[in-house]
Amino acid sequence: MAFRIDIDSLESWVSRHARAFILLVAALVAFVGVVAIVVFFIALRGAEQALVPDIRGKELTAALLELQAKELYPRIQLRHSQDAQDRGLILEQDPRPGTIVKAGRRIRLVVSQGVQVNTIEDYRGRNIDEVTMDLRSLYASSAQPLLSIADPPLYEYSDEPAGAILVQRPEPGTAVTGPLTLEFVVSRGPEHVLISVPALTGLSAPAALGRLREAGLRSEFTLLAGGSAGIVVSQTPGAGTALESSRPVRVMVSAGDAALRLFEYTLAESPVPLPVRLEYLPPGGSERIVLAEADFSGGVFTFPYQVPPGSTLIFSVMGRELHRETVLPAVDEFSLDEL
Repeated sequence: MAFRIDIDSLESWVSRHARAFILLVAALVAFVGVVAIVVFFIALRGAEQALVPDIRGKELTAALLELQAKELYPRIQLRHSQDAQDRGLILEQDPRPGTIVKAGRRIRLVVSQGVQVNTIEDYRGRNIDEVTMDLRSLYASSAQPLLSIADPPLYEYSDEPAGAILVQRPEPGTAVTGPLTLEFVVSRGPEHVLISVPALTGLSAPAALGRLREAGLRSEFTLLAGGSAGIVVSQTPGAGTALESSRPVRVMVSAGDAALRLFEYTLAESPVPLPVRLEYLPPGGSERIVLAEADFSGGVFTFPYQVPPGSTLIFSVMGRELHRETVLPAVDEFSLDEL
């Protein structure tokens, strides 16, 4: 059978569907064009831009929060520095502050690990308090310091000044591979050093305390009724007595008719006298007023005082506040301590 194409039928079919075909092709071209335009503008816009902040010298936590607010991300590197105070701070950053970058950019941060300690230094001959302060400063921002001091250290009498480190363990030069505890043997100073007791009778309590401080002797104040308030009426032992530096001089102060009270605070024993200070803050005041300053090696620190009710007493050692209390109105004018 011969295959014949009906030209007339084909022309008729094309004529009927030509318009629909043309519309379909046009719609397809338009759709592709819209998609191309959208993709072009998305690519042209790109990511949002951000200004790199200056985070050098800041704590790592604060720096990370600042980067997060700018939609920037850190790449952290750790490095030892020459200053123990730098520990945890940002030393360097890249890109530099003020650079404009796309959001989501990685910012390289160099963070300090503090001073690198490879071996234990020789602390012998140095004062125990000085070494303690140095180590606290060195590891102030560390949760687990590499070096710490055994508490309490061992003490013994020697010809070295009181507080001087005589022996240390581990030995100087020992490698530091992890946290270590330093054990010190500390000098108490020469044994049985005798000091001549100064004359205190007739002085005010602050003047008597100052004279004992100059002599290198401890004080122990008590109150006695009557007389002129705040004046020393007697002392034990008497003036000119040779007394060991570790023993206190008992100072009797008259309470008079005023509401003179006796401050007392117990301190742990120390091989060397530490500077202590008693101050008070008046009611509603903002400036502290000094009542007493002394060098004290431990035991019960006492001092007579008279301040307005509602004042705040503040007791500190080496500049660090240890105790504060509010002075209430007295029921009795004063309490007496019998000799």
